[in-house]
Amino acid sequence: MAVKRFLKPIAKPSPSSSSLPLSPIPNPPLPSPPDHSLAPLPTLTLSPNSHHHRLLHFLKAHLAPPFTPHTLLHFLKSKLHHHPTFTFYDFHIFNWASTIDSYRHDHSTFEWMARTLAITNRLVELRALLQFIASNPCPCSDGIFSCSRTEPIFQFAINAFCKARKLDDAVFAFECMRRLIDGRPNVVIYNCLIHGFVKCGRHDKALEFYDKMIRDRVKPDVFTFNILISSYCRNSQFRLALELFKEMRDRGCNPNVVTFNTLIKGLFRERKIEEGVGMAYEMIELGCQLSSVTCEILVDGLSKEGQILQACEILVDLSNKRVLPNEYDYFVLVDTLCGKGNAVRALELIYELWNKGNPPSLIACTILIDGLRSLRRTEEALRLSQKMLEEGIVPDIVTFNSVLQDICSVQRTEDANKLRLLASRKGLKPDGMTYRIMVSGQMEDDHLFCIKIMCKLTLKVTENPNDIGGCC
Repeated sequence: MAVKRFLKPIAKPSPSSSSLPLSPIPNPPLPSPPDHSLAPLPTLTLSPNSHHHRLLHFLKAHLAPPFTPHTLLHFLKSKLHHHPTFTFYDFHIFNWASTIDSYRHDHSTFEWMARTLAITNRLVELRALLQFIASNPCPCSDGIFSCSRTEPIFQFAINAFCKARKLDDAVFAFECMRRLIDGRPNVVIYNCLIHGFVKCGRHDKALEFYDKMIRDRVKPDVFTFNILISSYCRNSQFRLALELFKEMRDRGCNPNVVTFNTLIKGLFRERKIEEGVGMAYEMIELGCQLSSVTCEILVDGLSKEGQILQACEILVDLSNKRVLPNEYDYFVLVDTLCGKGNAVRALELIYELWNKGNPPSLIACTILIDGLRSLRRTEEALRLSQKMLEEGIVPDIVTFNSVLQDICSVQRTEDANKLRLLASRKGLKPDGMTYRIMVSGQMEDDHLFCIKIMCKLTLKVTENPNDIGGCC
């Protein structure tokens, strides 16, 4: 077997022989062990040198045989693992320990070694370790039942193989695990392998493993079906995705928000708009909470079909039903409406949703203000800015100054000044441009106010006198 070739036994020196023992790590000669040593020390795949002798000295200083799995694990975790030079010799030490007659690894050393190899991406060594575990099980397995930690060890390794797209190694680990554990494997392991095949574009192999899962009488869960439904949709087999969705319901597995999002997106991809919207409402009837992703799929799908107003109606309806997620940001829909010159409808949408407890984001408000200004809807922009500030949504200084400029340009400087005072109370710091706009609006009508503003401006721009140029 490959394991026997990997882990070579060490020949014990006889009393009458002066020959050196063989190394568990191939090729290099082994320096003479100390007299008090009960077992030969490991060597590296290097010729004896100062580095090699330092490793042997480090090992003798911190791990003197005989030792137990507990003491070896402490050495690997607390001593060797943090050493700047010797940390990657952990598997060599592990192999050397396995050749000592008085020592036997247990699940604690197996699990730590497997996780370390997987995390450090030493997958060739990880496969060799699994082979060793298969032929030298944990002492817990000496009785009737297998060790309870065997399945988690192999699960972690299988997940590492799948992430690295080494699916053949993952299947090998799965088959080894099945021979070692009692009963059927956990559904999580099947899901990991199925997902690995899907990520690598091997849809047929994923289906084969699903069939194997059913034959093994392992009950698939919602994650199993979500993975396969998504794979069907990616492979333009939406009809089969719907059939699997029906099978999912027949097996008593309740779909979740990911299931519905995948199917709704697939329906929109198939240009089945009404069915996609209908499935969203079916989702609500089944008591499944909508997510922000669900709303984004609906809005994006309807917008691509030119049904922007219907998207607005759906959002308002969802808000009325109290099922619109609070974290959903509808700035994309506002941007689309403003881009098509329909900022007034965007304003109505924001007010409707705002009044129902779904306030807009700062980005949505900024986009809408720009849209209203482009249509010269100064009054609406003013009211929106006031409501924003009252609700604690503080605009950026550029947007705020633009609104002030529009208000002053229609000779409503008193309203502009009220807005400025409100913004100051909410934490917005006016800049030199803010005061220049206010001065320009007040110069002809109120000279006293102009003088006051000029004083504030002078104090504001003392550090940069160039800002005062062109104020009047």
